[in-house]
Amino acid sequence: MRITADTNVLLRSVVRDDVVQAEAADRALQEASSIAVSLPCLCEFVWVLRQVYGFSPYDIASAVQALLNTGNVVLNRAAVEAGLACLRAGGDFADGAIAYEGRWLGCETFVSFDRKAVAQVTAQGYSAQLLA
Repeated sequence: MRITADTNVLLRSVVRDDVVQAEAADRALQEASSIAVSLPCLCEFVWVLRQVYGFSPYDIASAVQALLNTGNVVLNRAAVEAGLACLRAGGDFADGAIAYEGRWLGCETFVSFDRKAVAQVTAQGYSAQLLA
């Protein structure tokens, strides 16, 4: 079966704070021939790991990298790599993924009121503008 994983399925498999749900998530993920993981799902996943469970950026990056390395996971690898680059540089995963997707959609400049996001996107070599 080919499945699309919801954020809570990925979280249960990683965090394991509910044994019954963790085992069900593991079964679904292991039995799937293909697992689609959307960018919104990954952005939620990263945010919940950081804000709710207190994972470090390093541990979050390791969890996302494990998904990238799983043969049956289908996702926008380039956008995920852009998000990971921002996360590993001390920024926010979502900002990197959003900026990448904007470029992919044909736009030139990432704009934000978030000074740190603009700095991280600029550091990745892309055009970014801080709005005042």
